[in-house]
Amino acid sequence: MSEEFLGYQRAKGKVGIRNKIAIISSVVCVNHIAEQIAKEIENSVAITHPLGCGQFGPDFSYTLRTLVGLGSNPNIYGVIVVGLGCENLTSKLIANNIKRAKKPVEFFNMQDVKGGSKAAVEKGIKIGKMLANEAKELQQEPFDFSNLILGLECGGSDSISGITANPTVGIISDKIIELGGTSILPEFTEWIGTEHLLIQRATNKKVADKIHLTLNNFLENTMKTGIDFRGIQPTPGNIEGGLTTIEEKSLGTIAKAGKAPIMGVLKYSEAPKGKGLWLMIEPGLDVESMTGLAAAGAQAIIMTTGRGSPCGNPVTPVIKICGNPKTCDWMASNIDVDASKIITENKDIKVIADTLWRKLKETCNGGKTKAEILGFEDIAIWRCTAAPFQIFRS
Repeated sequence: MSEEFLGYQRAKGKVGIRNKIAIISSVVCVNHIAEQIAKEIENSVAITHPLGCGQFGPDFSYTLRTLVGLGSNPNIYGVIVVGLGCENLTSKLIANNIKRAKKPVEFFNMQDVKGGSKAAVEKGIKIGKMLANEAKELQQEPFDFSNLILGLECGGSDSISGITANPTVGIISDKIIELGGTSILPEFTEWIGTEHLLIQRATNKKVADKIHLTLNNFLENTMKTGIDFRGIQPTPGNIEGGLTTIEEKSLGTIAKAGKAPIMGVLKYSEAPKGKGLWLMIEPGLDVESMTGLAAAGAQAIIMTTGRGSPCGNPVTPVIKICGNPKTCDWMASNIDVDASKIITENKDIKVIADTLWRKLKETCNGGKTKAEILGFEDIAIWRCTAAPFQIFRS
């Protein structure tokens, strides 16, 4: 097979590997309305969250940028934003920002619809069915992998991840970049102890300084609150899985990013400013991380998991790869690629990388991941009100 996939052409040169309708709630109060609308619309997803009311400052910016990014993701054909009507993060504000992606966007507030929530659901369904019919008319076309943004995630890591699944993903990340595409590595708190290795790969001093200051300022700020972050990592689950130090965990984390040069450091849910490998500021929280990657425009995410994790994303398909033989057997229904053969059968990492590459191509061509099949559509938006995170205001 050639290094191409069948995708959906979007405006501004973007390409989707899914063709979904997104029903986005602007505020927690209308989550149920968004969910009810999505249930009646073919190939739609509800993007709900517990935020949107009374937010201000960096939290407001993070939530706005993330919801706009999710709606703007190339995997989304069209969007309906449902608001309540009295929140400060309004449906109109979200919709107008998504419109910059040049895709169909509609919005309304429940308080403006006579008949209350039931009438609002009926209105949303009517609009959604219209968008879904339009989406069906789109035909897939062949595209090369320079059009792909790949998210690199890990969760439930163990001592095996860093020598099996993670370096396998690193090979795929490097391949995407060699083909002219883009990869994003989040989880900045899991760079601790390896920052010197990342700095060596920075394309210029400005990028190197950003990596250093991100970690240095975070650790200093946590110290001011009486917390030594290095004393709470690895997590209890990581320790049970055999990880002993944050440096060991971090070495596994950055292995997912291969060996490519680092182009820059992104804010949470910020879209890359060009091709190549980018880092994203996000504190290693699985669902928040994948939400941020999808909001940054990633059309596919590869997640390594040693101890096992079922979570997915409503916008972006998540491929699970695991290097732990026990977990691969115990959670077979959740794992897409078994990397444990590196240990059990002495398979070369490059052989497993070939299997992962085929799975990525299959996913980009419309093949469903285990998380999609099982219906894991998890959303959580990172909040940065805690003192250590104030340096990341946007």
